[in-house]
Amino acid sequence: MNFVSKLLQVIAFVPNIVTTIENLLSHHSGTDKKDAVMSFLQTALSMTDAVASREIVDEAKFREGLGLIVNGTVECFNASVWAKGSGAAASSAAIQHSNP
Repeated sequence: MNFVSKLLQVIAFVPNIVTTIENLLSHHSGTDKKDAVMSFLQTALSMTDAVASREIVDEAKFREGLGLIVNGTVECFNASVWAKGSGAAASSAAIQHSNP
């Protein structure tokens, strides 16, 4: 599978990853949660291999882009019914927006 196809598949799972990490790490800081999401995404994309094979030519910008996807997903969740629910989803320690 080429890298773009793999990237698009991983992006499609970002909402599920964010929700799962929020539930698993509900008592951790937003920064910890975002770090966990980013780590999972980078592993799923095999970023080390992609950088080595030059599919990713600017690793810092790529990480920043992934961070923006995560932040956008959290913004959508926080603006929706998801944030109005109970339990981990409504926790005050939601995934914070920070630079990757």
